[in-house]
Amino acid sequence: MSSRGSRSRKYGVSRTSDNQIADLVYKLQQLLPEIRPGRSDMVPATEILQETCNYIRNLHQEVDNLSGRLAELLESVDGESVEAAIIRSLLM
Repeated sequence: MSSRGSRSRKYGVSRTSDNQIADLVYKLQQLLPEIRPGRSDMVPATEILQETCNYIRNLHQEVDNLSGRLAELLESVDGESVEAAIIRSLLM
């Protein structure tokens, strides 16, 4: 018995099978707008994982940009106005 296998059982860590990994990579591929599963060629898992990282970075950047725009909007609106109350309620 390998020490890796006994270590996994000792700490309650389950090993992920190749099929489970392939299924998770396929699910990631379905979520990415740049790599659609309908492509005729096979997309390597490394490309899917790289695109996933890029996509998440882009989403973070978009959130930061929108947060900045929202902060500017809130500064331009009277804090006691109906518009400010609506914006605050949407953020909750």
